[in-house]
Amino acid sequence: MSHTNDPAVVRRLLSDRGRWAVVGLSANSARTAHGIAAYVLNLGHEIVPVHPRAETVHGQQGYPDLASVPGEIDVVDVFVNSALAGDVVDQAIARGAKAVWLQLGVIDEAAAQRAADAGLDVVMDACPAIEAPRLGIA
Repeated sequence: MSHTNDPAVVRRLLSDRGRWAVVGLSANSARTAHGIAAYVLNLGHEIVPVHPRAETVHGQQGYPDLASVPGEIDVVDVFVNSALAGDVVDQAIARGAKAVWLQLGVIDEAAAQRAADAGLDVVMDACPAIEAPRLGIA
């Protein structure tokens, strides 16, 4: 069975202020993750860049992987190729994240099911910059 995003979950994740670990976020402003992370930050969330280079992005300290991020993580925002998304989702589950958000075009049904089975909220194949205005949040 394919995953269907729950509008109430999407609304809550975008509305309730949280700490978003953005996997795939680098200092490269030409990448989509850069602009979307700024959008999420402007919605009032905290962002944590997660990228092998551990760069500081939007004034926020970066980390090389989810295991290195100190403190709680509310949402793991996945900006990697679909083929790599399952590993990131598994790391999010292991890390104790509360939710995973797989960006527009990032689809891994099995990973979404593993996250849901582990009790995480799951949003897949969606973008905050599209969903927030559609829901009247931004």
